[in-house]
Amino acid sequence: MSADDCEAGVMMMMMSCCASCGIAEADDIKLKECTNCDLHKEACKKRRDVELRDELLFKQPESNRWGDCPICCIPMPLDAAKSTMQACCSKIVCNGCSHANKLREIERMLAPGTKEGRLEYKCSFCREPVLSTMEEHDKQRMKRIEVNDPVAMFSWGLEQYYKADYSSAFEYFTRAAELGELDAHYTLSLMYYNGHGVEKDTEKKMYHAEEAAIGGHPDARYILGCHEWNNGNTERAVKHWIIAATQGHDESIKPLMDEFRRGFVSKDDLAAALRAHQAAVDATKSPQREAAEEYRRKMKKKKSSK
Repeated sequence: MSADDCEAGVMMMMMSCCASCGIAEADDIKLKECTNCDLHKEACKKRRDVELRDELLFKQPESNRWGDCPICCIPMPLDAAKSTMQACCSKIVCNGCSHANKLREIERMLAPGTKEGRLEYKCSFCREPVLSTMEEHDKQRMKRIEVNDPVAMFSWGLEQYYKADYSSAFEYFTRAAELGELDAHYTLSLMYYNGHGVEKDTEKKMYHAEEAAIGGHPDARYILGCHEWNNGNTERAVKHWIIAATQGHDESIKPLMDEFRRGFVSKDDLAAALRAHQAAVDATKSPQREAAEEYRRKMKKKKSSK
């Protein structure tokens, strides 16, 4: 059989199967367009709404919600305290790169031949002068919002949320989520769960939590696991917790250990999850980040001693 014959056969097979439910065409079954498939309507709807969604939901994300640091290109730590959002450009940079940038600026000012003057830090990413007042921060953030920056939208929405201005927060979270901001999806799921500024809605809570989890948000993934466990869906819960653990999520380890003791997680699966968890944590480490963390500990100790 020639290559052309093989290709034609494959094309015939592809053309004679329903694109949604996968049922093959037979002599007594003539398929229509999948969007108007009367014969397979229920099967197609089930596959589209459940099976295909689950395939997407339980696919291992390529990275966590923040991806890699845009400067050192090392995976970002899950702990938000170990990264900083630059108000000037809305880039989220790891503390290691921010700390290294400050040291570089100090060395530049102390270098021989440098004119004496006020030390001015620059953004470690865009190299613009660091904004010094909250008024400058807010003004720049609104500029970023005007150009549809989802990170700036989420940041501003979060401030309104902490002020209990839930209606404004919901507006900015919704806009940011539409642009793909995972933290906005996650926070919207919490708002629908708690009823902050909106009516409690389990369906919308689950939708936003799933969107965040699909994009690589381990906290959202952990919550989905807890939801499934509370509803008696232990197998689905374990799947969520394993994915979260392999992203370096510490809180997902305990329920996995509990389900291992109950016999719902095999020894091999638990061992693989623990190895992947440690690998994900190790991947976020670097000498610069260790130096930044050590500096933070020293400053904290210094403040507490006063």
